[in-house]
Amino acid sequence: MPTTHDVIIIGAGPAGLGAASALRRIGVSPVILDRHGIGASFESWPEHMRLITPSFTGNQFGLVDLNAITPDTSPALSLLEEHPTGEQYAAYLRMVAELDELDVRTGIDVVDVIPRDHRLEVVVADGDPWLAANVIWAAGEAQYPHRGSFPGTEHAAPTIEVERWSDHPGEYAVVIGGYESGIDAAVHLIADDRRVAVIDPGAPWDVLDADPSLTLSPYTHGRLRKAMASDRLELLPDRRVVQVDPDGDGYLVTLDDGEQLTTEGPPLLATGFEGSLTLVRDRFRFDEHGRVELDEASDGSTVVPGLFLAGPALAHREAIFCFIYKFRQRFGVLARAIGERLDIDTSPLEGLREHGFLLDDLSCCDDACVC
Repeated sequence: MPTTHDVIIIGAGPAGLGAASALRRIGVSPVILDRHGIGASFESWPEHMRLITPSFTGNQFGLVDLNAITPDTSPALSLLEEHPTGEQYAAYLRMVAELDELDVRTGIDVVDVIPRDHRLEVVVADGDPWLAANVIWAAGEAQYPHRGSFPGTEHAAPTIEVERWSDHPGEYAVVIGGYESGIDAAVHLIADDRRVAVIDPGAPWDVLDADPSLTLSPYTHGRLRKAMASDRLELLPDRRVVQVDPDGDGYLVTLDDGEQLTTEGPPLLATGFEGSLTLVRDRFRFDEHGRVELDEASDGSTVVPGLFLAGPALAHREAIFCFIYKFRQRFGVLARAIGERLDIDTSPLEGLREHGFLLDDLSCCDDACVC
């Protein structure tokens, strides 16, 4: 008879490890399954990509590092970097896993979670399924880039899959998408003496909003101003790409106003991420905007009892929990909900509240509140 674990967590990134650390506070030792390894998505980042949220050590004064996944650690202190690279942040995640003695199993490719006989069956690509009373889906986003919806997307390259910007061919590059990933790509290409056009009908570089999920970060705005001063960056708002075609040794990018741009290297896609939830879409309910609907008291699926969500796909009312410092606010909520299901004392979790790891009052997350 296969062992039924109290909790299985899918994903060994910041969401999975942070949720596991919160569970350890109430004596629950989850098993964490990951296809590659701890922080693998961060290790696959382009060489010069960095976290846009700054790391700064303020724990002693009750101000937890924005990029920390536990209240008693700080990437700034352990890495001595304000904006860590992906490789550096993966090292921080491995440190947390070691400090908290988290049980991480790698090389396990989870493809589905199925409710069966009052338990959850975690289906893997190669091997017997795992059984659990509770499952936290924390498989993340970066490994599942959105590849666009126009003809010829197969000829474009997602920015997250570029190993180093210096390898991108040609003196002129086209970036499709002008949010964080797109501007980051443009900044690095311009630093490498390229000319760059960034195309985005929404012109996110002009958006100012109190919610940092809806506007470029100050870190990116500062770099964007420097790139604009080079006279090698062209921002194209109010237009969209309608087709990409091979063109001799390069590519032809056609815009909706008929303009065509020719590049030697493939156009770069910075159009967001499908997210890992596509693998288990039927296990959650989604609203008309494509956002996952969750039980607000627990971040649990409204379709499959015992299945919970952690990470950047979280959204409640008008609040988007896509940054680390945002979705970590629900780690304590997850741990408490699971602890109650396991009939375990969850009072030790109350200490997380003052550090911003236990936000359960969502009354502030409406149109009138910066959340």
